[in-house]
Amino acid sequence: MRTTTGWQVDGPTATLRRTLLERRDLRPDDLAVQIDYCGVCHTDVHALRDHDGAAGPLVPGHEFTGVVTETGPAVTGFSVGDRVAVGNIVDSCGECPMCRAGQENFCHSFPTLTYGGTDRQDGSTTLGGYSREYVVRDRFVYPLPPGLDPAAAAPLLCAGVTVWEPLHALGVGPGSRVAVAGLGGLGHLAVKMAVALGATTSVISRSPDKADDARRLGAHSFVVSTDPEQMAAARDGFDVVIDTIATPHDLGPYLRLVAMDGTLSSLGYLGPVSVETMDLLLGRKKLSSAGSGGRPATAAMLEFCAAKGITAEIELLPSAQVNEALDRLRRNDVRYRFVLDLSDLN
Repeated sequence: MRTTTGWQVDGPTATLRRTLLERRDLRPDDLAVQIDYCGVCHTDVHALRDHDGAAGPLVPGHEFTGVVTETGPAVTGFSVGDRVAVGNIVDSCGECPMCRAGQENFCHSFPTLTYGGTDRQDGSTTLGGYSREYVVRDRFVYPLPPGLDPAAAAPLLCAGVTVWEPLHALGVGPGSRVAVAGLGGLGHLAVKMAVALGATTSVISRSPDKADDARRLGAHSFVVSTDPEQMAAARDGFDVVIDTIATPHDLGPYLRLVAMDGTLSSLGYLGPVSVETMDLLLGRKKLSSAGSGGRPATAAMLEFCAAKGITAEIELLPSAQVNEALDRLRRNDVRYRFVLDLSDLN
C-alpha cells in the first residue's frame, strides 16, 4: 500500500481532520496523480451530513486536477508530468449498454464513485480528492487541455459536466433560448456554456443582487423568480430551462417558463418531486434530468471549455481551511465554487 495525507472524518461529525491515508499499489492500468486542486461540491456537504461512520472513514472530493507522478506498466496514454483531471466517476462495468454507449455515468451496475464507492476489484471503499495523491484507472483520467487554469478548471469535472450533459443532449446552440434557474456552482457554469454555445441565455433567480453577476457571466436577461409580473412576462419563453436549484421547490413555475415542446432539465435537487400534469400538457412540455457525464462527454466538455476559455468562478483556499469552506458552503456564502489548494499537505 501507498500512503498519502488528506482530510477525513471517521464518525458522525462534519469536522474533517488531517491524517495519513492509504492508497492501493498501482495496478497495470493505474495512474498515481498528485492532486493540486480539488473543488468543494454540495455533494460533499450532503455526504458529511449523512455519514455515520458505519462504512468506515470518509474522504470527500470528486473534482480535481493534478499531475501524473507514476504509471502502471499497461498505461500508454499518459506519462509522468502530464497535467490531468479526474471527476466523480473512476470506474464502471464497461460492458452494459450504457457503458458501451459511452455513458458510464448511467452504468447498469452503478459506476464506481470517486469517494464512498466500492472498488470493483478488491471491494474497498474509495477515498476522495481531499488528499495529496489519488490512484485511479487510466480510462477515467482526462488530459487537462493547455490554457485551462488548473485551479479554476477543477469544478468542470463535476459541476461543469453536469450542466454540459443536458445542454449538449438537448441540442442547445445558435437560436436556442435557454434559462438557467439558480446562479450557484452549477448555474454559473451553465450560463457560461449556454452563451458560448450561441444560445440567448437568461438567468432566473430569487436574488435581485445577482443581476450584475449574471450579465457579467454573459446572460442576456435576468428574471426575479419572486416577482409575479416578471415570471408572467417570461411564460413560454424558453426552449430549455436548466434548473440548478439545490433545495426542494415547486417545479410548476419553471415548467410554465418552458416553450411548446421545450424541456425543463432538473439538475440541482435530487429528491422526490411532484408535478401537475397540466403544467406538462399545456405545450407538450418535457421534464428531464441528467447527472455527471460519460467519458466521451467529459473529454468533449474539457476541449470545448479550453476553446472558449471557460472555467469556474472560484475562491481558492488552502486545504487547511476545508472546514471553513464547508461551513460557508452550507450557508451559500460563496460565488461560485470553493477550490482547495492541496499543496499544504506536503
